[in-house]
Amino acid sequence: MTALEIADIVGIISFAISGFLIAVHMKLDILGIFISSFLTAFGGGMVRDVIANKTPYIFTNNLPIILVLSTLIIAIVFKLHKIPDLEGKLAFVLTDTIGLVSFAISGALIAMKSDFNMIGIVLLSLLTAIGGGTLRDVVINRIPAVLMSDFYGAIAIIISFIIIAADSFYEINKITLLSIFIFGVILRLIAYKKRWHLPTLS
Repeated sequence: MTALEIADIVGIISFAISGFLIAVHMKLDILGIFISSFLTAFGGGMVRDVIANKTPYIFTNNLPIILVLSTLIIAIVFKLHKIPDLEGKLAFVLTDTIGLVSFAISGALIAMKSDFNMIGIVLLSLLTAIGGGTLRDVVINRIPAVLMSDFYGAIAIIISFIIIAADSFYEINKITLLSIFIFGVILRLIAYKKRWHLPTLS
């Protein structure tokens, strides 16, 4: 299994849980929960693949659908929907962070494989990381997290620059990407804990 496939799988599972938790928090019905989970898990990857002129992964492989359905069943069995005060809880923050970082990495890798320039790599990494969550938030009438959250989209941009730099000096391999992944998760959790925000004009 390639590093790109691993990043995609981790991102899909994590964002499926994130979409599930948000949907339950917003009191959506069972169809709304499925739509929220699927949009969050697949939205960013579909945007990435279309821009990179690839057939979206979910249209050529059954594994992503199986992963999301299995994740939803497990989430229901373990009663993750009973978590109170959702957005202040580690379960949501951690799954959303893992999905964000994993998809930022997969977006950067696809862009590099497609011979995108530096701007293309950064933008595709960002769009892959935030695409699913943004689509979900728009559908359920929430302000997308990337527009107001603590150091959210900036994490994807930082990760893309680190991958570009690493590719310039070292061979990108699973160990390198695992290190970048751990760094991204820790950075996001620190930013959340310390309430780091990008400056605003108000």
